[in-house]
Amino acid sequence: MRTFSRFLMGASLAVALGAVALDCPVVAQQSMPSGPPKVLQITREFVKPGKGGGLHDKSESVFVQAFTKAKWPTHYIGFNALSGRNRADFFVGYDSFEAWEKDNAAISRNPALAAALDKAGMTDGDLLSDFDQGVFMLDPDLSYKPSTDDPKVRFLEASTYHVRPGHQAEWEEVVKMVKDGHAKAGTSAHWDMYELVYGGDGGTYLVLTPMHSLSEVDTGFAEDKKFDDAMGKDGLKKLEDTFGSAVDVTDHQLLGVNPHMSYVSDDWIKADPFWKPKPAMAPAAKPAAAPARTTP
Repeated sequence: MRTFSRFLMGASLAVALGAVALDCPVVAQQSMPSGPPKVLQITREFVKPGKGGGLHDKSESVFVQAFTKAKWPTHYIGFNALSGRNRADFFVGYDSFEAWEKDNAAISRNPALAAALDKAGMTDGDLLSDFDQGVFMLDPDLSYKPSTDDPKVRFLEASTYHVRPGHQAEWEEVVKMVKDGHAKAGTSAHWDMYELVYGGDGGTYLVLTPMHSLSEVDTGFAEDKKFDDAMGKDGLKKLEDTFGSAVDVTDHQLLGVNPHMSYVSDDWIKADPFWKPKPAMAPAAKPAAAPARTTP
């Protein structure tokens, strides 16, 4: 699948950087614009072994219920990792950092909502082994066929790239070559690119490709030859050499949407009932063993 990230998966690079995944605008947000949000805040929850599945879904649904009761205008989407460490990733987008600040301030001024979130957080925290957050900014110039507001998205390919200090120009050249190659080949590739600005190493870029179905991965792989032919032997060699000079670490992950952990707009729910599933149920407890009979 020669999306931007899939082509570069083929380069001979060390794989080490943990992906901080997302949605765009699989990412729900306040104003629900037609394109990807400018600011993307991502939270990763690493779930303890045996504490995932329905148990974690039920815990996260309490947050959804709290925001629904408050009729909160800012929405978010939760994903389960289909690769890598067992985790849940949550995405929320904003038009600006100021909008993010106002949202946080509004929550603090709502005692009922703040209390409900604190209570839910205490319960959910018992299921987690770790937790982190990252904040990203959209780079429109490095994106290709940016995503649109689409409630039919079910999966997300998320790839991170760390650019060596002083090699930004080469990185931008790499992206331009890949974009030109896909345009010439007429492939189905598309992505939104974000730069990490808080919460991790500088020079980290996040490439997101929303998908309706994993069949799109099959389609992408089938388009490999079209991309190769469009680039030509010399073009591919230049691309790989430039990429190897610009980037030192890369990582690729696959995520699946979890509606139990997502708080989306009424418009999305009306467009697709997938977003309003039946209440999440924790696994049923095993019945207690009957007491042993004693001989009189």
